[in-house]
Amino acid sequence: MSFKIDRGLFKYDFIDHHAVLCVPVDADVKEIRKRYLQIARRLHPDSSFTESDAQKQLGNEFLSKLVNPAYEKLVGDRTRTEYILILSQIGKRLVQESTSVTLNTDLARQLVEAANVDHFYKSAIAKLAQTQYDSLEHVLQVIAQVSELNLVYLMRTAGKSSAASPPPAQPKVQSDIPQPNTPKNPPAPAPAKEGLVVEQYVRRAQSLIDKNQFAPAKVELQEALKLEPKNSRCHSLIAMVYLKQNQLKMAKIHFDNALKLDPNDETALQWKPKIDKALGQQTSDHKVTSSPNNGDKQPEKSGSGLFGGLFGGKKK
Repeated sequence: MSFKIDRGLFKYDFIDHHAVLCVPVDADVKEIRKRYLQIARRLHPDSSFTESDAQKQLGNEFLSKLVNPAYEKLVGDRTRTEYILILSQIGKRLVQESTSVTLNTDLARQLVEAANVDHFYKSAIAKLAQTQYDSLEHVLQVIAQVSELNLVYLMRTAGKSSAASPPPAQPKVQSDIPQPNTPKNPPAPAPAKEGLVVEQYVRRAQSLIDKNQFAPAKVELQEALKLEPKNSRCHSLIAMVYLKQNQLKMAKIHFDNALKLDPNDETALQWKPKIDKALGQQTSDHKVTSSPNNGDKQPEKSGSGLFGGLFGGKKK
């Protein structure tokens, strides 16, 4: 049996694994694993929920063709990183194509207008998760509905400049809901649009840093700096990423840039002196352990010495 879904993120030739498991797009591995176990117990052939042979077969197909692949994709370090990067690219595309997006569910339309985007989105996802696999005949419709919520959430968070953003900052979507008779606004100026996109990069990067996913966080910040090379916050954040990866020279460069742009940047003020000291010590150690009579280098102490000295423990 083939499972075809043509709504939400699925319309972009993308398998929305978050929708299959009915978890938010920023769910962590622990939350994903917990949700997977709930679904797996529900769909297992020995479950009392699947009483008839036809139900058992359908439940097993959902488990093997949709649920298991989604779980494997979202919990593997490499596959998860790749997936998140692709998802972020789709988010950027949605911002550009927001006027051509058509929504089919009332819940997704309500999310477009919701004042508290995160609360409404996560509450809706949690409510749908309670009954997502209750009726196997309607599972695909529920997945499509969740994927539409994911699509709108990506658009809203991409276009949200602040908690007090005016309505024009919200994504524009086509729907069958009558719109007020107001003249169409011209496209926003390029600099403002770039600013919103940069904030989207920064938001995603901060979320990835909080989850210790430094490689994709660096990619997000590098893209942000291409648009705004003089953004002090981006320089400060990417410096922290380099610092976490024990690339002290790169961290110093970006902390220097952050302080040039904003002399009061707290993160740069806190960490730059420590990096300068560590790099100075590294140079001193190199001179002591190198001599004309001994061309061999001493092994670098990147754990308990340099990196561990900054963070109080060994690098993971």
